[in-house]
Amino acid sequence: MRRFQYKPVAKGSRKMVFSVIVFIVVLAAFLGGLSSLFDKTLRRQKESLESALMRSITYCYIEEGAYPESLDYLREHYRFVYDEDLFYVDYHAAGANILPDFMIMEKRGK
Repeated sequence: MRRFQYKPVAKGSRKMVFSVIVFIVVLAAFLGGLSSLFDKTLRRQKESLESALMRSITYCYIEEGAYPESLDYLREHYRFVYDEDLFYVDYHAAGANILPDFMIMEKRGK
């Protein structure tokens, strides 16, 4: 009676372990690529938003001879829209003939 006997590991199980490891590595590379793509897209959206906001501010100054006093004014009169779930726009008007200061921040909490 042999209770403790050595059984060699089958070649099929080694192949299975190797396949699982390769799958995990490929999955990690894919998820890393998706994350990088998301970051690049978000950065381009932010650049586009900055450009659109500056264009709207300039257009308002050309049309009315004064800079807009608030972001809401741009929304109402110049159809300025952006995704408020992705970005926060901090807008400060210093005066009618002084270029407003604004900062665009990404909302990362979602």
